[in-house]
Amino acid sequence: MACSSTYLSSLIFTLILLLLPSHKQACFTSIFSFGDSLADTGNLLFYLNNNHRVSQLPYGQTYFHHPTGRFSDGRLVIDFIAEAIGLPLVPPYLPGGDSRNFEKGVNFAVAGATALNNDFFKSKGIHVNWYNNFNLDVQVELFKQLLPSICSTTSECEEKFSSALFLMGEIGGNDYNNPFFQGKSLEEITTFVPLVVNAISRAITEVIELGARTLLVPGNFPIGCNSAYLTLFHVSNNEIYDQETGCINWLNEFSQYHNQLLINELQSLSKLHPHVTIIYADYFEALMTIFRSPEKYGFQSFPLSACCGGGGLYNFNLSCYCGDLGSTVCMEPSNYVSWDGIHLTEAGYKHIATGLLQGKYTNPPLITQSCFPETIVDLHDFKQYSS
Repeated sequence: MACSSTYLSSLIFTLILLLLPSHKQACFTSIFSFGDSLADTGNLLFYLNNNHRVSQLPYGQTYFHHPTGRFSDGRLVIDFIAEAIGLPLVPPYLPGGDSRNFEKGVNFAVAGATALNNDFFKSKGIHVNWYNNFNLDVQVELFKQLLPSICSTTSECEEKFSSALFLMGEIGGNDYNNPFFQGKSLEEITTFVPLVVNAISRAITEVIELGARTLLVPGNFPIGCNSAYLTLFHVSNNEIYDQETGCINWLNEFSQYHNQLLINELQSLSKLHPHVTIIYADYFEALMTIFRSPEKYGFQSFPLSACCGGGGLYNFNLSCYCGDLGSTVCMEPSNYVSWDGIHLTEAGYKHIATGLLQGKYTNPPLITQSCFPETIVDLHDFKQYSS
């Protein structure tokens, strides 16, 4: 009897975890991360002194069995990547600690963060959370302030960062979430996209100048498949929905516009910095593979609904978020892509991370033959079983 695709997927990822750390020489000896709630491993929760709904179950229930500040039931993409390359989970920056805590990397990502600064949104009449003081520029500045405790000289920094992986995002999603959720028009928000991409580009350039040599830059999610967007922009006109997936076409087209501009910019940066490897992470396509064939990848047949939420067609309710009194949580989060209507389940993040490690959703590949010369054949073989 043939194995199920779910079993094969789990087996593949387990084999990757077992194989990659076993080599004496790996490409990456540390991870430095910037971004928003898709990568935040506890910064916002610390900043708010645990005064947030993610400070309580069901957040964190699947893997950690307690809340950690992650906006999910378990691990995120950054966690799976760290595990796969044999590194400890990347600690959040804001709780602090001595420099030894950050020898293997540090995470500056903060939930709610934007690529653009608050003044931009104020000038457009767009409200951003009062605690959103950690836009991308601020995160890079915090990294600069930390440098003396990581490396004392320029040459030492260059040596250390030559074997570090810099995860630049995902970032930019909140630059669009805030105006979309506040009723701004598609035409106006579309004009923000070049500015957002330019902000990401500036941050990438800055960390390159500080010594970064390998950067992983994720694109935007297919927001037309997001439970929150599907709820807020729900209409009875079936023509706006993709007949295969049920996602909203025009919202996904917007995400693709952002991603294409980002890809173009990364190509330009690669030409300017030929000694640097800049990798595009295609989060959009990684998720669309699930939405097109959910059961093939072990998810439920209606993958657009959130596992945890306050009810409604997609189990997302602006008056009753996941964790609020009256919300409910599904019995098997691993069957769901969406955790709380905006963020993913651990299973959703694992699917993305596995694809990134296999090279299916990265350009160029994240793992190269020079990193793991003995296992690269195995990794390529894995692809044929997971597609």
